Amino acid sequence: MSNEVWLIIATVIGIALLLFLIMKVQLHAFVALLIASLFIGLATGMSPMDIIGVIESGMGGTLGFIAVVVGLGAMFGEVLKVSGGAERLALTLIDKFGEKRSQWALGFTGFLVSIPVFLDVALVILIPIVYSLATKTRKSLLYYGIPLLAGLAVAHSFVPPTPGPMTVAAMLGVDLGWVILFGIAAGIPAMILAGPVFGKFIGNRIHLEIPDYQKLEEDVSAMQKERDMPSFKLVFSLILIPLVLILANTVTGAIVGDESTNLFAESIQFVGHPFVALIITVVLTFMLLGTRRGYTRGEVQEIATKALEPAGIIILITGAGGVFKEVLIQSGVGDVMGNLVVGVGLPLVIAAFLITTFVRVAQGSATVAMVTGAGLMSPIIAVSPVTQPELGLIAIAIASGATVLSHVNDSGFWLVNRFFGMTTGETLKSWTVMETIIGLTGFVVVLIISIFI
Repeated sequence: MSNEVWLIIATVIGIALLLFLIMKVQLHAFVALLIASLFIGLATGMSPMDIIGVIESGMGGTLGFIAVVVGLGAMFGEVLKVSGGAERLALTLIDKFGEKRSQWALGFTGFLVSIPVFLDVALVILIPIVYSLATKTRKSLLYYGIPLLAGLAVAHSFVPPTPGPMTVAAMLGVDLGWVILFGIAAGIPAMILAGPVFGKFIGNRIHLEIPDYQKLEEDVSAMQKERDMPSFKLVFSLILIPLVLILANTVTGAIVGDESTNLFAESIQFVGHPFVALIITVVLTFMLLGTRRGYTRGEVQEIATKALEPAGIIILITGAGGVFKEVLIQSGVGDVMGNLVVGVGLPLVIAAFLITTFVRVAQGSATVAMVTGAGLMSPIIAVSPVTQPELGLIAIAIASGATVLSHVNDSGFWLVNRFFGMTTGETLKSWTVMETIIGLTGFVVVLIISIFI
């Protein structure tokens, strides 16, 4: 057996071990990724001490970027949630669109809110609005809920600074601006098809009332209570600030180059770096949605600290993904995989989507699927001539693969199942189909764009 064949076999066994540990043993993804990395390293002939060094470099190299960005993004989202900013976006958009077009308003609300706020948290905040609309119009919960879920899911998977695409961007070494640009380009049509279009279709076929165990929460609907919320313009502006600054950095770099000595260009690139862009946003959020709205500095600090609790889990899983990637590169597996993909002639965008889809369906977690998909694609990309825009497309292809076919092994599946009071079959017909439409639409969009880049 040749060395190249053994490297591939060892990697396949390592991935199978990873899936087994997560699915059957129910080991935390952080630990499972580290064990799979150790196995692949030892099986491919790396010395034990070399593997330890790779763990340190892989973890440190990944977290040097991700820990800062995810931490700042989590703080931003938590303040937005506590201040009522997410509800303000929803209520204003519904008012502007009108009740007849409230599906569209909910889709765009989900899209905007899920950029800074974690999907599950955003759903908890906004689901009372869906309940209220469904009660008022006597339409199925799915008629309004699917558009909201589609907007939340699209931004959660496609648009930084949400952790998933941020992680993929860091592991692939792609400029974040390209990920934002292509994420929005793929995400908007995906949200429209999976949200208002599919929501109307499925809402007319499956009629759902508010679950009995949720009816006690109806009175907390933001539409039924007076509350001092921040203005729509303020909240919308705060969400746009980091996106605009990061995109400006990308555009400037593409025009003048990253090594430009032009003072104006350097200034744009500095404030447009994700670190600085998010620091600016977080400080403004602390002031404009925090202290200026009656919160004490101590309360703002407490909110920010609370935000880091869920962020810590994501950061650790991401770091373990960096270790997984680095082991594949240092063991030589990456060169073999890269040459194999190049030899087959399979476009990298398609390879990224298929690999990530397999991991997503097998173990359920979108985050783990993104981390694993990016880890497997990184060494392949290392032996292929790939530009920054092409890397951005590959990142969204990975995100698309990590979105499709959510089913019973995905925690999000059961979260939606409970809030909408559905049977397993109804959840498969609604949530699973919606997620698949999002993933396939995103993939088709980036595949078309890749033809011209």
